Amino acid sequence: MALSAETRARLKAVSTATLATALFKRGFRIQSIQDVRPLHAPRESMVGEAYTLRYMPAREDLNTLQVFRDPSHPQRKAVEECPPGAVLVMDSRKDARAASAGAILVGRLMMRGVAGVVTDGGFRDSAEIAALGIPAYHHRPSAPTNLTLHHAIEINVPIGCGDAPVFPGDVIVGDGDGVIVIPAHLADDIAAEATEMTAFEDFVTEKVHEGRSIRGLYPPTDEANLAEFAAWRAAKGR
Repeated sequence: MALSAETRARLKAVSTATLATALFKRGFRIQSIQDVRPLHAPRESMVGEAYTLRYMPAREDLNTLQVFRDPSHPQRKAVEECPPGAVLVMDSRKDARAASAGAILVGRLMMRGVAGVVTDGGFRDSAEIAALGIPAYHHRPSAPTNLTLHHAIEINVPIGCGDAPVFPGDVIVGDGDGVIVIPAHLADDIAAEATEMTAFEDFVTEKVHEGRSIRGLYPPTDEANLAEFAAWRAAKGR
């Protein structure tokens, strides 16, 4: 089922921390992509369905510059076929010694309306990518071409990225804290629950900043706090 506009909007308004907790409540522990960072401070959360690219270790006789002349090369094909609104997620084997992509390819993704790009490796031209403004997450900058270490092998298949399982169509959310993967069939429910959790956390934050103790408030073991939260929601239209 495609990601709905309502669910996309809800996910843009909640944090990856809240989403991680909602997933943990359902038994999902490893949905956060580890050791990736945004190239620039996100203006808003990155949200989109996963379109994947998998790299394997390069073999020298198969990984020459000539391979880029082939329009069916998986890296080139992924850049031209990743759907608008999707997130290109690259399995680079957590190896940032060679780039997963550079500014020209990421620029092409941006112009095609892709929602963002994630790799557990590195990007070359990282300053240029940061200036583009498209949400982009990587481990660290890396100058060498991907051909030196990575062989692009296939697209839109299940991958591992930063130790997280990513299936095509899973919903990817990224913010200043990192990137999380929501199994596609749970996206609507997780978005709804995280929206509710965010309302309560905003209420708690307000009360803590007023000097309130967290005892009985977070978690809400005191029924009086739940009644106060209900009144707060009504007043705030939340």
